Amino acid sequence: MSGTTSLTLDALDLSALLCSRVCHDVISPIGAIVNGLEVLEDDDDPSMREFALELIRKSARTASARVQFARIAFGAAGSAGASIDLADAEKVSRAMFADEKTQITWSAPQALFPKNKVKLLLNLVVIASSAIPRGGVIDVAVTGGGDAPRLVLRAKGSHARIPPHVEALIAGTPEGGSVDAHGILPFYAGLVARAAAMDVRFAIEGDEVTVTATPTEAAVGLPGAPAPSVEDERPSDSAPPDTQLA
Repeated sequence: MSGTTSLTLDALDLSALLCSRVCHDVISPIGAIVNGLEVLEDDDDPSMREFALELIRKSARTASARVQFARIAFGAAGSAGASIDLADAEKVSRAMFADEKTQITWSAPQALFPKNKVKLLLNLVVIASSAIPRGGVIDVAVTGGGDAPRLVLRAKGSHARIPPHVEALIAGTPEGGSVDAHGILPFYAGLVARAAAMDVRFAIEGDEVTVTATPTEAAVGLPGAPAPSVEDERPSDSAPPDTQLA
């Protein structure tokens, strides 16, 4: 992370920008549901009605998956200090991209991890997807324990590139000294990374972008490093209802 003075956002501005991001993600499938309902109301042609029903079904699944993902990636998903099951993170990630041109492979222990580290992982999944704008595969690998994990995401696809300005945004030093709704996700990911004592790095080789998050020096046992909180062992309440991700 950069040593440059980081931008500090007012709490109201941060919440407003995150809300804009969530609304942006769900407005398209919700609009498609409305369009499908209008067809059902106005068209008696059986083929059109079946098309409308399928549109509604697909759009409802997409909207539900995006809200479930946002609940963990951006929301509280439990009380302060709570842990989140990595299996829940995998489930919402796969559902998020189920109907997309990007596929996910996932390798992680079946374990509870501190909330902020899981939130960071999910935000990095979305950032990795933006590194392959024409689609491809994102390989997610989590090794180590919850106190000192290593998160490695490899995004491989045509025209892969490190997303513009993403490194500065994650470092909290955006170009121009401000951040808008387009850049709020990597900026927020940087806030979460610092709260979780994790360092995020990017690399590119050919058609593959690698995003790596590792514990900062203070988090791996240097003298004076804070001890892990006992609250990290609290059970997760983040598991999304199965009916909403079916």
